[in-house]
Amino acid sequence: MNPQTNLDYVTVFGYLREILSELYQKLDDRFRLHPKPTTQPFQNFCSPDNSVTGSMQTFIGTKIDWLVYSFLNAPTKEFSTMRLTAWLNSQIQVPHLVFEFGTVPDAFFYIDITPRVDLWSDLGYVERYYEPINSTYLTLRDNPNLSLFISKGLYVRQFQSPAHLCFTCPRTEDSLSLIRTTAHEMCDRWLMWIDQAEPVPQDAQAALAERDLRMRRISAERDPGNAVAAKIFGAQHVDQIVRTLWDREFMSE
Repeated sequence: MNPQTNLDYVTVFGYLREILSELYQKLDDRFRLHPKPTTQPFQNFCSPDNSVTGSMQTFIGTKIDWLVYSFLNAPTKEFSTMRLTAWLNSQIQVPHLVFEFGTVPDAFFYIDITPRVDLWSDLGYVERYYEPINSTYLTLRDNPNLSLFISKGLYVRQFQSPAHLCFTCPRTEDSLSLIRTTAHEMCDRWLMWIDQAEPVPQDAQAALAERDLRMRRISAERDPGNAVAAKIFGAQHVDQIVRTLWDREFMSE
């Protein structure tokens, strides 16, 4: 296969889901993830006309306060989005981890680590976690096959870190290989940081947990895609999905 040949939608969607599955497996092996039964209704769902399908699963695990593993697939529009987000608990202060892939209809990827401090004032945190990935950001910015993706949502741009990787690219074998390599490198580095992390003092953990939950809630509720999803699945269904994205106690038994 020519690495520069445009691939069909089904092939690209399957390849991206395969990458996300590999990353999920790494996290499952590391953190012994346990599914939350309260999200069972969302494990498989579809639009009223069956043109869009989706899945959302949530997990908790060792050092993981909340993990979301999901996808949406609209093949007739050649649109898809899938995410794997890992929110750490307050015992350590390593950034949270974000992966989002999709087709728009070009291939799309967003890879980031979400800060848990004020980066304006904590230079040590910036140097420890963001300086190592700045070279990757700059290299990808200079890649002629990648186009920087800039969200129209103000809060989305505020949420992203200074070294976030958010690009579109042609649906080629080379592009998919780049996404896979970059994602695994980020995941492996993040796991190394967790192994090396110092514990957060117990008297500071409650404030960190509160900040994390606030960020998780706002990022879920302010996602620009919610309005589009509401037109497809209905507002009530999407409201439940959004609530489940951030609230681990929602619909608890």
